[in-house]
Amino acid sequence: MPDVSQGPDRGGPELHTALVGYGKGGQVFHAPLIDAVPGLRLSAVVTGSPERRAAAEARYPGVTVYPTAEALWADADRYEIAVVTTPNDTHAPLARAALEAGLAVVVDKPFALTAHQARELTGLAGERGQVLTVYQNRRWDADFLTLWNLVEEGALGRVHRFESRFERWRPEARGTWRDSGGTAAGAGILYDLGPHLIDQAVTLFGPVASVYAEVDALREGSADDDVFLALTHARGTRSHLWMSALSAQNGPRLRVLGDRGAFTVQGMDGQEARLGAGERPDAPDWGAVPEEAWGVFGSGGDVRPVPSERGAYPEFYAALRDAVGEGEPLPVDPHEVIHGLEVIEAARRSAAAGAVVPLSGAGRGA
Repeated sequence: MPDVSQGPDRGGPELHTALVGYGKGGQVFHAPLIDAVPGLRLSAVVTGSPERRAAAEARYPGVTVYPTAEALWADADRYEIAVVTTPNDTHAPLARAALEAGLAVVVDKPFALTAHQARELTGLAGERGQVLTVYQNRRWDADFLTLWNLVEEGALGRVHRFESRFERWRPEARGTWRDSGGTAAGAGILYDLGPHLIDQAVTLFGPVASVYAEVDALREGSADDDVFLALTHARGTRSHLWMSALSAQNGPRLRVLGDRGAFTVQGMDGQEARLGAGERPDAPDWGAVPEEAWGVFGSGGDVRPVPSERGAYPEFYAALRDAVGEGEPLPVDPHEVIHGLEVIEAARRSAAAGAVVPLSGAGRGA
């Protein structure tokens, strides 16, 4: 392990972090958070693109840029953490290589393309006693945190239906691997947005007992771009999840129905837009939701706005810092995410057969 310097705001050691990949995921969702969280240092970036190299060096002076992951592994003793944010089909092999190089590892979603790959990685991390976690940042969306509190407090009563949507209007497919590649590459919206929607549903309402799915590719030359999932949780709650790139008018982001009331949110959490605009996530008003965007709770004509929790993506990396540096719990347990991959696999079987697919041993994880 390298010598570590003192974090200016914590008085503790800084953990040197290497970011493997510097596309949108690396530039928008990871690098700014790593840079802003006290106790972490964005020390290295892996990219073979001259343009992305220049962008990383301009925004993060002093960062070491490696042209390949192999070059990083050869220098692994300089770092404590590797963050894998590369095309989906490379997540599992790069995470394995990082673990074998002796690093703690964060893997962007999807954790892997199959539950089997994910179990192997989780087993390897356990054997080596190394930290392995998955970047399920939507657990720190403002609307989700607000809903979590309502569910925990029992304000909704017994929730019987959870509706959740990520919908976009992109009528023409782009020629990227994500939009136009095949299932073997992890392309398509089920692998892109599905892990978020499924993870939120499972986190709230527990393991899934059965899956019904409609998976379509509606745009010319596109991978799957319009998906509906109906999940029946073991405890009886039904989750209806929509994800689409061809939604000219979006439905509510969340609609949650219980026997004591309902909760509805219309718009998306604003953290992604602010990160995309280049804002720093340690701004004093980070994650704050304007009152006009709060969700509403109640029944019939008796509804009221619910003050929103603040969105908190930096908390993922603060928890990672504490897990790696102090042995605290993981921000996201990989075993929880494995079940989400089981749901995705069942969804593909369901769509192919046009039938409900049961999940035996639902939620067994490893």
